[in-house]
Amino acid sequence: MTYCNALLASLISRSRCWLVTGAAGFIGSNLVEALLSLDQEVVGLDNFSTGHPRNLEEVQDQVSKEQWKRFRMLCADIRDTQDCQSACKGVHYVLHQAALGSVPRSIREPAAAHASNVTGFLNMLVAAREAGVKRFVYASSSSVYGDSPELPKVEDRTGRCLSPYAATKRADELYADVFARCYDLQTIGLRYFNVFGPRQDPEGPYAAVIPKWISALLHSESAFINGDGTTSRDFCYVANVVQANLLAATTNNAEGVNQVYNVAVNERTSLNQLFEMLRQRLAARYPNLRDRRPVYREPRLGDIAHSEADISRARRLLGYKPTHRVEQGLDEALGWYISHDALRTTPILSSRTL
Repeated sequence: MTYCNALLASLISRSRCWLVTGAAGFIGSNLVEALLSLDQEVVGLDNFSTGHPRNLEEVQDQVSKEQWKRFRMLCADIRDTQDCQSACKGVHYVLHQAALGSVPRSIREPAAAHASNVTGFLNMLVAAREAGVKRFVYASSSSVYGDSPELPKVEDRTGRCLSPYAATKRADELYADVFARCYDLQTIGLRYFNVFGPRQDPEGPYAAVIPKWISALLHSESAFINGDGTTSRDFCYVANVVQANLLAATTNNAEGVNQVYNVAVNERTSLNQLFEMLRQRLAARYPNLRDRRPVYREPRLGDIAHSEADISRARRLLGYKPTHRVEQGLDEALGWYISHDALRTTPILSSRTL
């Protein structure tokens, strides 16, 4: 993984203790790897409901033995106040990624989404305040923009939430703002826009579109597009997200604290364009995929038509500079997606298949 290490190394002048919640998840494990590669002390927290031990095993393979010794993993749950208190002891920075993601899952299980994403979030805020944590950086979501038609999305202008998931993330932002005002806890929220990259799970009903399509193409399964494919998103490679988290945690710009920021690239890619990018890259290895086409179906409840982020606030106040556009991210991650999809039981295509 390329994290623009020269930039990140310049952010951290000495070793600190970091807590990464959701450490066994897609984004969390990438954060753990980046921090350990910078010789930081890291505590990971995860209940493994959606995270995977294999993600941490990959991190261990990517860092040195000495760096791995700086990592301590807690099998714990943010819905448990004592777990949160134990995890925050002695921590300087919290990078809070733990949540139940997915719009459709939240529509089917709104109470579960609230318990993890709101109650668990509040538990972490209380524990961080009690432990004297220097700064609390948390994952929000572009879903908080709801039905606002404005493009690009600007942080101060949101619409009505379209799903329980969006409502939970909006509630998190409100709680973080209140804790900053009432308790002087430094918080920064990062509104992620369609993050992708290594360790993103292609399995299950709530898998993200990129790993799900790659898996479908490799196994001669239907790659579904909800709607007519003109729906567009601001796809953001995970290395950009790592950069934004470390910038948010370490910024000395007082104006930049107690804010929310868009984390994206400021580019729109339609689902039709994205499918073609993937098909072309895979067809270079598997020629039989040259003529594959997606299968279109009804739009999904709770989805918006278009999304694109204005990242000028993050550029100005945090110094955020995305290192990967969607094409660069796909080029860097494709090998990982292919090699890890080969672990599935369904036979993978041969490059010699006609």
